[in-house]
Parts: sequence; C-alpha cells; structure tokens
Amino acid sequence: MIDDLIYALIGFAIMFGVLTGIGINEPRGTSIKTWCYGYLAIAITFDAIVIFALVTDYSQLTGFLLGLSAGAATGLGIHVAHHISEEDHEGEKEKPKQKKTMFGF
Repeated sequence: MIDDLIYALIGFAIMFGVLTGIGINEPRGTSIKTWCYGYLAIAITFDAIVIFALVTDYSQLTGFLLGLSAGAATGLGIHVAHHISEEDHEGEKEKPKQKKTMFGF
C-alpha cells in the first residue's frame, strides 16, 4: 500500500516537473511548434508505458502511472485555470503587462 503511494508520488513529481519545465501555459525557451512536439512526445511515451503496464501487470508501474496521470491532470488544471483567468480579464481595460508567475497567472 505505502509502496504504491510512493510510486504514485514519484510519478506525480516527474510529470508535473516535466510539464512545469517545458511550460504549462507557454513555451520556455522554445518555439510553439517545438513545445507542441514536446507535449506530443509526452503523450506518446505515456501511452507506450500504459500498454507495457497492462501487458506485464507490473503493480509498481501501475502506481507510477497513476502518479503520472495525476501530474498531467494537475498541469491541465493549471492550464485551464490560466485560460479562465484570461477570459475574466478580456473585458477589462488593458492594464500594463505584469510579470507572470511560474504558472502563468
């Protein structure tokens, strides 16, 4: 039980770290095209790991995948929250640009 939690936390930290590293809302040091290819590579790699986990029935890998899923879902939630925030501010008078935080809010 505790082993599954540890593997899930490791998976979460890795996925959330990777998404934060490449930029959740906008590219960090790369073009939009490269950024999109990065997200595509993450998705394809994740799919391959899921297939491998299903075929081998490796329980630690299943816990790790749950963590990766949680990290990806958290990254997506932050991305969507950023868009909601943009929509809320769309009607307001344009203010001087403020420096964005790590997550783009």
